[in-house]
Amino acid sequence: MKVLHFRKKDFKIIADALEVAEDLTANFYKFSTDEWKNRHKYDLKTLADLNRHQVINNAFALLCKDTIKDLNSIPQRVIGVYLICLQDHVILSTLLNDKNLSLFPFLVYILTHELVHIVRFCNYHAHFNAPQSVKIQEEIIVNAITFDILKSVMIPNLNYVLNLFCNTFSLEIALRR
Repeated sequence: MKVLHFRKKDFKIIADALEVAEDLTANFYKFSTDEWKNRHKYDLKTLADLNRHQVINNAFALLCKDTIKDLNSIPQRVIGVYLICLQDHVILSTLLNDKNLSLFPFLVYILTHELVHIVRFCNYHAHFNAPQSVKIQEEIIVNAITFDILKSVMIPNLNYVLNLFCNTFSLEIALRR
């Protein structure tokens, strides 16, 4: 079976979706651009750039922690950064299986969800290394916040995405227990 990857034309859509998700999340939390960039460090990777341990088959994205050298500090120091690891193959196969989904609103939802996680971790509202039972509750909270952020945004097909993933998410998590 061939693994699906984002194509060159998809990268503009990814960049646009990330910009929208970042703006909406910052507005929701009332962050300035500087506060967002300085306090919530993250990078975005797609399947082609992921290490083997960052590839999963049961989620649209994986949030990982990494470190980078802060080239702006003297002396240079190592700082923590979150990696949003998009799972191209899962996202694209989901799109192929549902003709009502389109990439841009789907990515706005996925990226907003991951950015909410990052905000919550950076502001100590949740712990990145929490036990699985706590992570399940955190997913429910983050999904509810994501819905609150996106519910009144006027992007074509976004309501479909929210109805599909926000309304069924809590029920699916509860049933997995």
